[in-house]
Amino acid sequence: MAQYFQIHPQTPQERLIRRAVEVIRNGGLIVYPSDSSYALGCQIDNKEALERIRRIRQLGQEHRFALICDDLSQISSFARFGNEAFRLMKMLTPGPFTFILKATKEVPRRLQHPKFKTIGIRIPDSQIVQALVKELGEPLFSSTLIMPGETEAMSDPYEIRERLEKQVDLIIDADVVPYEPTTILGFTEDNPAIIRQGKAVVTFLQ
Repeated sequence: MAQYFQIHPQTPQERLIRRAVEVIRNGGLIVYPSDSSYALGCQIDNKEALERIRRIRQLGQEHRFALICDDLSQISSFARFGNEAFRLMKMLTPGPFTFILKATKEVPRRLQHPKFKTIGIRIPDSQIVQALVKELGEPLFSSTLIMPGETEAMSDPYEIRERLEKQVDLIIDADVVPYEPTTILGFTEDNPAIIRQGKAVVTFLQ
């Protein structure tokens, strides 16, 4: 049965953040709120939790996952990017963006896109997420909480609890988080490209 923490979205309670990170470090799978949706999260090297995410969402091997980071310096350990990409990411973060970048050797192959060897990177504009990642001391492995057959992420923590309390180890309740897909920018070529126009509208790359 999952633990259930109610954490304030603007002023997260430090003791609950520490307890949530303990769950993650002990191999747990959590549901947490970001700036665009609720998501599933675990440690990068947690193979069992990754497979639990795949089972919950019924995902294939081609699915792109994301690493949730707290700043650009943390990104540099897991992705390769040039000066132009750095300047653009610095301007857009924190925010509802997913950056598709070439993965470094630090990223386990099971987390990379099998064909393109890329990884999705996020720095969400969320006090809870920032606190979690800072306390954890490393990126959080993540997948948007979109259930099989659905097109939008679950948004109500009470409904999430009813549906997933036996499949995850912790649910963080920060009230309803309406699903607004992130804007996806790809930097796998020399020039950045909009892969998906989402919550944040980017016009200067079009």
